[in-house]
Parts: sequence; C-alpha cells; structure tokens
Amino acid sequence: MQLDNTAAIVTGGASGLGAATSAALAAKGATVFALDLPGSIEKAAQVAGVVYVATDVTNGDDVRAAVATAAEAAPLRTVVNCAGIGPSMRILGRKGVHDLDAFAKVIQINLIGTFNVLAVASEAIAATQADENGQRGVIINTASIAAYDGQVGQAAYASSKGGIVGLTLPAARDLAQYGIRVCTIAPGIVETPMLATVSDEFRAGLAAGIPFPQRLARPDEYAQLALAIIDHDYLNGETIRMDGALRMAPR
Repeated sequence: MQLDNTAAIVTGGASGLGAATSAALAAKGATVFALDLPGSIEKAAQVAGVVYVATDVTNGDDVRAAVATAAEAAPLRTVVNCAGIGPSMRILGRKGVHDLDAFAKVIQINLIGTFNVLAVASEAIAATQADENGQRGVIINTASIAAYDGQVGQAAYASSKGGIVGLTLPAARDLAQYGIRVCTIAPGIVETPMLATVSDEFRAGLAAGIPFPQRLARPDEYAQLALAIIDHDYLNGETIRMDGALRMAPR
C-alpha cells in the first residue's frame, strides 16, 4: 500500500515506539497525526510531517475528533496503535489484593483504548476510495510477548495485551469487506523511555537473556516492521513477535 499523500494516525506518537513509527511514516510521505496526552506532546521532539494532537484514547469524543482531523487532511489509510502503560502488581502481594482500579485502568488504556481508535478510524478508512486491489487501509496494534509469557506481577498488562492478540483475527475478518487489513506486533524488550530509569547493569541483564541478537530491541526496528506490514498486502489477521526468540521466564 502506498503512503504518499495519505494520512496516518499513530497513538502514543510522542515517544518510544510511537515516535519512531510517526517519523518513519512521515519519511515515506504520509501526513502523520501523532495522538498522545498533552504532557507527552510538550516533551516531544518536533518531526517534519508529524502533527501532534492531544488525545486521550480512552475518551470517545477525543478519538472521534482526532480521527476527523486526520481524515480531513488526506485519505486516512494507516493507523498504528502504540499507546499503553505497563505497571507491575501481583494478584496477591505484601500489601494485599491487586488494586482493582489499577487493573481496570490498564485494560481501559491498553485494550479498550486500542479498540476505540481501531473502531472509529475504521469507519473513516472505509469511506475512502479503494485502490486497484480493493484495499483501503491498514491498522496495526501493539501487543507484547507478555501476552504469551506474562511474568510475575504482569497480570493486568498480560491480560490487556492478550486481549489485543485475541482482537486481531476477528477485527481482520470484520473489516475485510471494507478492504482494511489488521495486524498486531508483539514486541519483546524494547529500549523505550520506560527503561530509561533503570541502570546499565539491569539493562545488560535483560539483554543477556535474549538468544539473538543479544541486545534490547530499538524503537526504529518496531517502526521498520510496521512499514513492512503496511507494504505487504497479503499480511492480515496476524500477530508477529519481534523479540529475538526471547521466551520470558516466570520472573
């Protein structure tokens, strides 16, 4: 699918995976609308071709307004959902039972936020003119290898990401009649701002457990895979692990 003179939406677009993907899409000729919270946008490095839109993905009105803004600029063809959080808490820990509100918040942002954007954006994509192959667009969601190998303390996070994996195939089937493909990337351990506060020693320990390449993944490698999915018209309904063959231990 061609990206020139089209619009793209990237959630969580102000940092990490989203920022790298926004830059990569803009470099391919798309006008990118990077959706993120106001505080994150204030800290974002400005990139040519990227428009930053303050958006809470859990807020339906915010999402509808952001999608409308993107769709008015150019035919909306691409959506990459990167917004998410990853707190850790055991189901039963020293302080008692897992905070139920905290569990719900992770599900609300990671899973329901992803669905909000996917659903609203799919309507705008479906309204565009199909290309010669009947294709109108691509939606890429972000899961995690925690969806398969959730560790101690990751009940909420793994549940939210497992939900995204489970959403992938039915979403692809639902949207097939409109010429919209849906795929998911499940990254392993990526060098993102969430890891910026840990020590080099801890980071090296994480890298040592990865079979090959024995290092943390880079956000630009996620962006590279997103571009490959967009370019490959026969990839649909698939979740692709990007993890260096890592299988997470219990802790």
